[in-house]
Amino acid sequence: MSIEVKNLFKYYGSQAAVKDVSFNVGNGEIVGFLGPNGAGKSTTMKIITGYINASGGSVKVCGKDVTVDTLDTRRLIGYLPENNPLYLDMYVKEYLTFVGKIYRVPNLKERVKEMIQKVGLEIEQNKKIGQLSKGYRQRVGLAQAIIHDPEVLILDEPTSGLDPNQLADIRNLIKSIGKEKTVMLSTHIMQEVEAICDRVVIINRGEIVADDTAKDLQLEGSVQTVFVEFEGSISRNQLKKIPGVGRVEQMGEGWLLESSEDMDLRKSVAQFAQQNDLLAVTLRKEEKSLEEVFKQLTKS
Repeated sequence: MSIEVKNLFKYYGSQAAVKDVSFNVGNGEIVGFLGPNGAGKSTTMKIITGYINASGGSVKVCGKDVTVDTLDTRRLIGYLPENNPLYLDMYVKEYLTFVGKIYRVPNLKERVKEMIQKVGLEIEQNKKIGQLSKGYRQRVGLAQAIIHDPEVLILDEPTSGLDPNQLADIRNLIKSIGKEKTVMLSTHIMQEVEAICDRVVIINRGEIVADDTAKDLQLEGSVQTVFVEFEGSISRNQLKKIPGVGRVEQMGEGWLLESSEDMDLRKSVAQFAQQNDLLAVTLRKEEKSLEEVFKQLTKS
């Protein structure tokens, strides 16, 4: 495992920001770490990177304990914090060279050149960072996070404040980097998670409330919805008599049937069709959007 978090706690005074959090991130996996503001995302990420200490529990990165092998684990991690603290008076190449020297990167001149090409900074490389747009500053932040070739990349809100074009560029860049690294990223943009991430971990009020693929999370939940289309006509009242069906809504030539019971509504619909000599030309379980799942899991 690239990241192993076990029974993690973090207290600020008497307030628990993180409560008994456990999860793993496998080698080469891209995991979205989601949660509302104040849920404990940034705190957990800072503990993983060794930026702050936990109050209890353990974190291992590539098998090394972050509180014991502090220097080794920091060499293994690339970190882009939410506020992306850059030296605005430095030139792009100057700043990346400065970071590379801290990590004692060999062949540094070539590595800086490689990073500038990788993150698409060629046309901006001779500017001061303070002269760059938000999108290009994020590219500089990503370049500094991977310049030492870490095995694990931790990204906290990497696309915050970007316009749609910048967002698409950074998203593609992260996806490209994820082919070579283990990536853990936090974001509030659900489309980003669906486009990039292999798995989703959702935290709420300091506790893990979900850990699964985005697709499986969209299929789970207390509310079951199916779409059915019959050959021939059928009334709303007839459909409401199907066991387990609550809300019925017509959609084009078909119907959306909703149930809050813990059951697969498709079986009841299929039995209803057979008993009434009807042909169901379409019968499928509808997915909720990831945003709907997120709201359901994190609502007060």
